[in-house]
Amino acid sequence: MFILKKILTAFFLPPGILVSLMLLSGIWFLFKKNWKPGIINSLIGIFMWSLLISPVADALNRGLEADFKIPENPQGDVIILLGGGVYDKVPDLSGVGAPTEEMIGRLVTAVRLQKKLNVPIIVSGGAVFKGRKAEAPIAKRFIVDLGVPANKVIIEDKSRDTIENAKYANEICKKIGYRKPILVTSAYHMKRSVMSFEKVGMKVVPFPANFKTWKDKKYGWEDYMPGSGNAMGVIKEYVGFIFYKIAY
Repeated sequence: MFILKKILTAFFLPPGILVSLMLLSGIWFLFKKNWKPGIINSLIGIFMWSLLISPVADALNRGLEADFKIPENPQGDVIILLGGGVYDKVPDLSGVGAPTEEMIGRLVTAVRLQKKLNVPIIVSGGAVFKGRKAEAPIAKRFIVDLGVPANKVIIEDKSRDTIENAKYANEICKKIGYRKPILVTSAYHMKRSVMSFEKVGMKVVPFPANFKTWKDKKYGWEDYMPGSGNAMGVIKEYVGFIFYKIAY
């Protein structure tokens, strides 16, 4: 009963229901010997299914994460933490607004690293869209709540994307005199981030967080259910990397 519940949930709730509808319509057309729409709908359903399972998402993720490892003995004079999104008006323990789940992983990694090195943190992240709150002040509140002194946290709240993270963080480092920045962001985002900092003339030490894959990862039947993975976010990162490489 447990396995049946998991299968039904995967295929009859979003996003799996879309896969089911495409596959069922494809089978129905094929049963009616309406070959062209039957084949097309079936292939679309299979393609959608592939984008929603862990093995495919992990295979794509591995191409972004593979070049980066956590340094055994990181050395630097400042940590640059890149924003990963906030829920800007939700109620919270110490104020209004909270980091997204993705950002929490980056933030906790930066705090743990700061405790180890006792260096300042530059939190980089502005308001991406008009009417939203900047990410950096919300992230700073959490960082301070976790025990980092407020005077050790520097806010950069103008940037709207990764290339602007690099631009404005670089300006702060030059102004204060930081020469050995350690960059903290999600492992899948690190490739584009390092490239962005290089494009503004800044060399950083990558310190990746939020790894999604690992060597010899094993998969069970549940990893092939729709919704067990999400390749779309990874594809978006690949597109962003290519765009940055061409545009900047």
